Amino acid sequence: GVVFHCSNLPRSFFAEQRMDYQAIIAGTVGKESTFGTIVGRVSPGPFTYCRVSTDDLEARIASYVGEGRFTDDVLDTFGGYGVVEVRDFQRLLQTICRRGFEHHIAATRATVADAIGEALETYMGWDVYRHQ
Repeated sequence: GVVFHCSNLPRSFFAEQRMDYQAIIAGTVGKESTFGTIVGRVSPGPFTYCRVSTDDLEARIASYVGEGRFTDDVLDTFGGYGVVEVRDFQRLLQTICRRGFEHHIAATRATVADAIGEALETYMGWDVYRHQ
C-alpha cells in the first residue's frame, strides 16, 4: 500500500529528506504559515503502527496495532511517503473502516506490536485489534 502524510515524522525515518512547507494545509493558510515539515521518502525496513481512538457515544477507548515493512519502491508524491507491505492489508483497511477508526497512525521503526497490544489491552483495559 501507499502511505503518505503531512509528515511530522522524525528525520531518522527517511532515506532522503528536506525541510519544506506542508502542502495540504498551505492551500488554506499559505506556505509561510506551514514551513518546517520534513518531506521525503521513508527508508525501507520494518515498522510498527498503532492507532488509539475514543468512542464518545459508547464511552470506550479502542485501538489497532500491527507490523509491516516499508519497501524500497520509488514513489512520486509529497509529504512523508512510502510504500508498505502489511500482511492482509485489505483486511486491515476494511477493519479500520468498519470500526470507524481515523486514518492517522503512530509509527516506530521497532517491531513492538505485541508489547503495545498487551499493554493497551491488559494494563489499560482498552479494546485492541491486533492485526496479524
